[in-house]
Amino acid sequence: MKKIVMLFAIAAVIGFSTFSWAGKDLKVGFVYVSPIGDAGWSYAHNQGRLAVEGMDGVTTSFAESVSEGPDSERVIMNMARRGYDIIFATSFGYMDPMLKVAGKFPKTVFMHCSGYKQAKNMGNYFGRMYQARYLSGMVAGAMSKTNKIGYVAAFPIPEVIRGINAFTLGAQAVNPKVEVRVVWTKTWYDPATEKEAAKSLLDVGADVIAQHQDSPGPQEAAQERGVYSVGYNSDMSGFAPKAHLTAPIWNWGPYYVDVVKQVRQGTWKSEAAWPGLADGIVNLAPFGPMVPKKLQERVLAKKAEIAQGKAKVFEGPIKDQQGKERIAAGNVATDKELLGMTWFVDGVIGTTQ
Repeated sequence: MKKIVMLFAIAAVIGFSTFSWAGKDLKVGFVYVSPIGDAGWSYAHNQGRLAVEGMDGVTTSFAESVSEGPDSERVIMNMARRGYDIIFATSFGYMDPMLKVAGKFPKTVFMHCSGYKQAKNMGNYFGRMYQARYLSGMVAGAMSKTNKIGYVAAFPIPEVIRGINAFTLGAQAVNPKVEVRVVWTKTWYDPATEKEAAKSLLDVGADVIAQHQDSPGPQEAAQERGVYSVGYNSDMSGFAPKAHLTAPIWNWGPYYVDVVKQVRQGTWKSEAAWPGLADGIVNLAPFGPMVPKKLQERVLAKKAEIAQGKAKVFEGPIKDQQGKERIAAGNVATDKELLGMTWFVDGVIGTTQ
């Protein structure tokens, strides 16, 4: 399953690496679960690859639309056999296949996105996208007139649930009356299905559509109905310029460049990385022209507070849909709690099934 979140707390460092290619040209490979033209998840990772491609002495290659399971093992194995020095695999279902290949190529560095397993020559990484989700929720909550926001979501896993909760908390921070209605598509990339799901939410009064999907389908549905949308993964404003308010987006370039530099310098180590706004890995897309200046300033001020650690997204008191206190006043959710989140906050309409 693509992009399912790490189920364990961030792991301790396994040990310092002996991987160093000082003065040697590097070959870096990337494996994607969908086409790079999806405008979403794989597109964002490929933008990171292009940043690596621009480094001196580095060449890159990629394989797109690689199915999880045996097919991914074959692709990763072929890259290792062809002498790639670093291989990035960007879907959760690549974890076990990559771990298997890593055991056969101890001098190759393997990096897995969104998983939790490690080896001496295999690390994992993800990003605190919930921080940007909160900010986009602030925009959506302020722009809604019906106080009903629709959220087209992929799969009911902690990564997605955590994002919906963060988005809802952000919306409630500026509009306490707002509710967020969730529809599950059980897809990562299916433009037609995602667009129809958005329409079903519009039919019950939603006037802003948000998403945890890889296509611009939900935003196109919003524009066709004359309402607003919040995207995901990349700036998709070109697909729905009259609807697009902003989007929580990925910026993998700095992270990928840093990993390659570490390998070259001999400082790379296997670890579980979870960077966020402060590291530039997650961000907000530019605001649409319909977003008032004062609202933009408020959101950007909160962004700075979160990046500086002065504000926390999941700080109590926070109750779930049944009114049960999940995070007490003055407490902040731990990474372990965030990584295993399976409940909705109060204000979300929908189930976690």
